[in-house]
Amino acid sequence: MILSAQPHTFVMNYAQLLFPDFSLILCGYVLCRYTALNRSVWQPVESLVYYFLFPVLLFYSITKSPLELRVASSMMASGLSLGVSAIALTYSLPYWPWLGKHLGARDHAASAQVAFRFNSFIGLALAERLAGTQGLQLVSVLIGVCVPLFNVGAVWPMARHANLHIWRELARNPLIIATLSGLLANLAGFHLPAWSVPTLSRIGAASVALGLMAAGAGMQLGSLRKGQLLGALVLGIKHLAMPLMAWGFARLWGLDPQQTLMLLAFSALPTASSCYVLASRMGYNGSFVAGLVTLSTVLGVGSLSFALGVLA
Repeated sequence: MILSAQPHTFVMNYAQLLFPDFSLILCGYVLCRYTALNRSVWQPVESLVYYFLFPVLLFYSITKSPLELRVASSMMASGLSLGVSAIALTYSLPYWPWLGKHLGARDHAASAQVAFRFNSFIGLALAERLAGTQGLQLVSVLIGVCVPLFNVGAVWPMARHANLHIWRELARNPLIIATLSGLLANLAGFHLPAWSVPTLSRIGAASVALGLMAAGAGMQLGSLRKGQLLGALVLGIKHLAMPLMAWGFARLWGLDPQQTLMLLAFSALPTASSCYVLASRMGYNGSFVAGLVTLSTVLGVGSLSFALGVLA
């Protein structure tokens, strides 16, 4: 168990866990800036990830682990409470006294998702390392109930700010379609055929790798300097406020130690790599969001150490 390790071992464990994601972002950045694989190459890659690879990954991730509603009810309640609170806190930023007027409306709409979405692959790997099969089941419950909520929370402000038909945008968003259909299939008792699992697993791995590299390719570090306050607030919610809220909700809903551990780990995960692709495909400042994804991957080492080494 990681929990028995010394503080410096904590940091090393999480740094090793997050290094593959960070290195893929760096690869995308270098390839786009210093080789012939420029933006004209990466734009079609973003479309492939957004419309096919990520939806397949989400459907596969949700359906491969059955959800037991009665057993997992308190875990589901805690996850939904955490998600709704984080979304509400992020949406409230433009209305904060003195701070709100300094936040760009379009950048806030695009980056709000960074504050509450999560990297499910890192979450699954961490859950297995911390608590084995039981940890995987508990995190699968959180993924199943929170991914649809978080995807709606991600699309809503961008569709609203762009004066798009909100319900139409939600209804045809491929990430929302995939997560809702996966959740319904799971609750209906659908099991993936054994012969399809290797293919779906490889598509999932490809979606993560290409999504992270596309985020690196779209990153422009100068865009972060223009939105320092917004970036600090969004990342502060993600890596500090969410673990603290998770600690409180674990006590409110009476979670046992194992459930509390998984909720804390879930709350401290880096943000989803698909944040960049979603913002870019909807016509927003993708380079700013890509920078936040990169910073969130680095900050995940600290937030996981804080959540599991201090709060737990």
